[in-house]
Amino acid sequence: MSIDERLERLADRHEALSHTVELLVADGEKTAEKIRILATVADQNETRAQRNEGRMVKMMDAIGSLQERAAQMMDAIGSLARTVEQHQRRLDYPESR
Repeated sequence: MSIDERLERLADRHEALSHTVELLVADGEKTAEKIRILATVADQNETRAQRNEGRMVKMMDAIGSLQERAAQMMDAIGSLARTVEQHQRRLDYPESR
């Protein structure tokens, strides 16, 4: 193989390597852009998650208040039921007073 053939072959390899590097750089730029987009989406999701956590805390507080009120109502209903039973006994058996 002559020097000219070797130089030609090296030039071809150099061109192929240059082309490959250009493709890799372009792919790297695309990947970097995708990573930037994903980072933005992750930040947005973090913000949403924090907002939803705040909402969840408020909902849990509201549920706790509703449970307390339901318990109070059940106590009041139980008290009313006992009162009704006592009045019913008085009406059914007036002489037992």
